[in-house]
Amino acid sequence: MHPADTKNFINKLTPRRLVNAIKVLSSYYLSRITKKPVQWGMPITVSIEPTTACNLRCPECPSGLRSFMRPTGNLQQPLFQNIIDQLRKDLLFLIFYFQGEPYLNKDFLDMVKYASEKGIYTITSTNAHFLNDENAQKTIDSGLDRLIISIDGTTQEVYENYRKEGELNKVLQGTKNIVKWKKKMGSATPHVVFQFLVVRPNEHQMEDVLQLANELGVDEVKFKTAQVYDFENGNPLLPTNEKYSRYRKQKDGTYRIKNKLLNHCWKLWHSCVITWDGKIVPCCFDKDAQHQLGNLTEHNFKNIWNGSAYNIFRKKILTGRNKIDICTNCTEGTKVWL
Repeated sequence: MHPADTKNFINKLTPRRLVNAIKVLSSYYLSRITKKPVQWGMPITVSIEPTTACNLRCPECPSGLRSFMRPTGNLQQPLFQNIIDQLRKDLLFLIFYFQGEPYLNKDFLDMVKYASEKGIYTITSTNAHFLNDENAQKTIDSGLDRLIISIDGTTQEVYENYRKEGELNKVLQGTKNIVKWKKKMGSATPHVVFQFLVVRPNEHQMEDVLQLANELGVDEVKFKTAQVYDFENGNPLLPTNEKYSRYRKQKDGTYRIKNKLLNHCWKLWHSCVITWDGKIVPCCFDKDAQHQLGNLTEHNFKNIWNGSAYNIFRKKILTGRNKIDICTNCTEGTKVWL
């Protein structure tokens, strides 16, 4: 985190949230030592899905490919407010995305504002195609703390190579709108991040995006390695510089993920993902919600978090993580931000 962003985050800490974080961390390490699932406290962070809809067709994304096997739809405000009311006293920060483009949910910014008013640090990620002047102003007004803008190229030709059907000029204009309204409203937030997903077609523009961010007044640039589904025999998206790849080439010419898949996973103790219709799944790698651990339309969060389904899944992680399908292409334990 940058200094101003760090200060903003620390200002949202409360004694209760700090104690909860210590309890969660302690139970995680105790579980690793004993190989038995122990869970103290509530999640430090959750990811909530505003929508499954997206205007783009990115090749490695279920939203872009329109390939979901689960129901699709938009998060409704009553369900969202119920979730926040259950978690707000312990929750440090809320990641407001999973699949889909958040701004396609017409109530998205109202929901951000609801969480912000509870003192929760809020983050979202967008392709920035809907950051028109009105939405930019509403974004500042919502109290959003961090805005991640996906920009995977500095020219239209390179950008659309991955962001299929995307328009770079809309991304740049949306960024300008946000920066303009931050200045107009005298707001330090949101902290604006350019996220650059490094793939072979765009890796030559990494220096360019740093310069572009500086010109536009963007606060930070993060380079992220890309998850691909078909990697064993290579993939046109894998960058030539292995530093920016999640996968390592073997002597026989095949590729394998750099992760050693050790039998532990911090995500299962401190966070979870909640789909638009209230299903709780272990993490962001379960894009089709195949490992449902509970449903918030049927049970309260605390009962699910401490329930048998969650404990069984945590035990599987501690004893045989490499046997769980969503873990085999997972980066927990590898460096994905560069």
